[in-house]
Amino acid sequence: MSLRHLIRLLGPGRKSTRNLTYEEAHKAFDSILAGNESDIQVATFLVLVRMKGLTVEELMGFARAARSRARIPCAGVTDLVCVCPPHDGMDHVPPLEVAAGLVAAGAGARVLVLTDRCVAPKRGLTAASVFDGLEIAVPSDPRDVEKGIERARFGVCCVTDMLPAFGGLRRVRNDVVIRTPLATVEKLLAPADSAVLLGAQAGPVLGTAVEVIHGLGHPRGIAVQGSEGGVIPSVKKRTRGIELADRHLVPLNVEPEDFGLSSAEEPDLPQFGPPADGLGSGDDPQLVRSAAEITLAVLAGQHGAARNATLLASALILKAGGLVLTLAEGVDQSTRSLDSGAASAVLARLRAPN
Repeated sequence: MSLRHLIRLLGPGRKSTRNLTYEEAHKAFDSILAGNESDIQVATFLVLVRMKGLTVEELMGFARAARSRARIPCAGVTDLVCVCPPHDGMDHVPPLEVAAGLVAAGAGARVLVLTDRCVAPKRGLTAASVFDGLEIAVPSDPRDVEKGIERARFGVCCVTDMLPAFGGLRRVRNDVVIRTPLATVEKLLAPADSAVLLGAQAGPVLGTAVEVIHGLGHPRGIAVQGSEGGVIPSVKKRTRGIELADRHLVPLNVEPEDFGLSSAEEPDLPQFGPPADGLGSGDDPQLVRSAAEITLAVLAGQHGAARNATLLASALILKAGGLVLTLAEGVDQSTRSLDSGAASAVLARLRAPN
């Protein structure tokens, strides 16, 4: 069935409108990634699917089509937790997944963060921005990501290096402006045998996100609705989540006050003037440096909202990987990793010459 036919099927107001089957979704997305469809058809299809509402079967079909074309690193790496925040990044809070990943790695996990740079619609700050600010090269070859995980227990990988076809869709994403299913699929390019910590947007999508993790065969995982739809819990209020453990889906709420980690305000970024039209915070060199400096301040022991949020996120990484039974245990291990210098040692290994 052609993409043109599916567009007609998905058109609003048609009596024949229905959800796509797994096979239809897989073939449609594979055709898009193969470059067989025009930009107008791709944009129309993605917007119509979003308007209709994504199903678990559709997301699984999209994700498996993408995985079949991607060079995904770290298959078979034990104790690996893949951290999957939104790739269009952060505008209001710093991207603390690098700090959290370093802390969790210092506590014994192996952590891979999926990321990218300046992705529409927000073009916000990401883990890749932090690496840029720290003047650490993000490996473009997934094999080098594997070497980094082996050496330092921590790595960052840009999805457009894993799957160049996503880079080819940047023009469509810039023109469409709103989030499309691409924003979800790119977070799902994790090794199939890894545990997953996935950020989900606000609203009723949390259950869908964790069901997709389950359907794709991941042994463990947590989906959370963190700040700006990311993986970093709020330090002002409860953060909702769902955990996949032993094939069961279990509600998981992160209450910062339960661990003495609540703050009056969320971690924040310096305020500058609004970005030029078509740009975002990830395009601002000053904000890129600030994101790196906030990460270094957390590793140096500076107390405050950023440290608290980092400890909560690290605890989620450890729990998603099955390395701790409770979030309280995860916070304790994360605090020891941070205060003992183990997390800073992970960063030092990343910075060391190969």
